[in-house]
Amino acid sequence: MKSKLILVCTLAALSLCLFSCSPSPVSIDASSSGQQVEIANGGTLTVTLQSNSSTGFAWPETVELSDSSVLNQTKHELVPPADTSAVGAPGEEVWTFKALKKGTCAINMEYSQPWAGGTKSAETFNLTVVVK
Repeated sequence: MKSKLILVCTLAALSLCLFSCSPSPVSIDASSSGQQVEIANGGTLTVTLQSNSSTGFAWPETVELSDSSVLNQTKHELVPPADTSAVGAPGEEVWTFKALKKGTCAINMEYSQPWAGGTKSAETFNLTVVVK
């Protein structure tokens, strides 16, 4: 009976450690451009930037990463404006990244009109991600 109690307590402590040791997701926005952010190995990073597709400008769907063995883009989504009745209102674009291993990776994006002759680099977003 005593050995079963020890086994149950050990498993409970191990489970608690596993759940509490999981990396917390990190979320940032345009105010973090030009900065450095640290995330845990195995953790996620979410980048949210304002976007207005009605102007013809867009952020890239697939982001330029300096080292895709450190950080991997897992998702990109367009979030429409909260007030859909406001014509031309900006929405958001959201990217999710997964930390694959310890190291450093730069994220670089340009808000541009993608067609020939369109305005390039109206805005830029650059971030250095350090995976610990």
